[in-house]
Amino acid sequence: MVVGFAMAGCQQPAITYETSMDSTENTISIAQLAAKLETKVTEITPTYTKLQNFDNTIMIFTHTHGQFFVNGKLGGNVGRVEKRNGQVLVSETLVPRIRQALSRPRQFSNISGRVVLDAGHGGKDTGAIGCNGFYEKGVNLKIAKKAAYLLRQKGIEVIMVRNDDTFVELNRRADIANRNRPDLFVSIHSDSGLNRSMHGFTIYAARAASQNSLKSAAIIEKAMRRTGLTSNGVRKANYRVLVRTRCPAVLIEMGYLSNYREAALLVDERFQNQVARVIANGIYKAVKNI
Repeated sequence: MVVGFAMAGCQQPAITYETSMDSTENTISIAQLAAKLETKVTEITPTYTKLQNFDNTIMIFTHTHGQFFVNGKLGGNVGRVEKRNGQVLVSETLVPRIRQALSRPRQFSNISGRVVLDAGHGGKDTGAIGCNGFYEKGVNLKIAKKAAYLLRQKGIEVIMVRNDDTFVELNRRADIANRNRPDLFVSIHSDSGLNRSMHGFTIYAARAASQNSLKSAAIIEKAMRRTGLTSNGVRKANYRVLVRTRCPAVLIEMGYLSNYREAALLVDERFQNQVARVIANGIYKAVKNI
């Protein structure tokens, strides 16, 4: 099928052809491409798609022999493009080629601290199911990854317990922390309760928590107030990941997925960015003060 696209610029409008992929090529949708690149689709037109994250803007011209641009710079040819059932498909080989052109977090000659971030739940363990149908495991992971990115920009070495939708047993989460000997272990969760009026964030430390754990919890609690959510303060509970870790350890319950208002906030990307920022700031201050 012939498809014509008129492109602005000095060159004559190009006539491109929608052709099938080589049968040996693995194809992925634009949405899958965005997920693999840890970006979000922010604009779709008949001729291009825009992907963005904290640090990068990717323009992909979605016609055969089109090109892609990363942060305004030409990255290369997209290759063949197929449109099937309303979806745009590209070769999976586009993923590593775009990754090479992406901006990376600044590299620091001196690491100023080490943190293990634990995105609660994952895989078969969904965690709470929000009143809006979202799984806690996904909310936790998105915010943890955003916080990790921001911490790395501050020169903090971050070790993620999980980077994707993977089940990690509780004892293993603590073992990962103990093996890496971080300055601080932080487990990130979203709360839930039978009473839908319950709301606010809560910071936890173990019942026999060290002074550094309690100090870190207090610093992070203060930072979390900047989200605008109600603070339920610092509480003590013997969650396994807090008891088994041999380093200062804190668990954050970011808000209630069972509360309609907070559930809506926790799945909103702008609010997720805000929460990630205050968590990262709190962790950074805690690491500097313990």
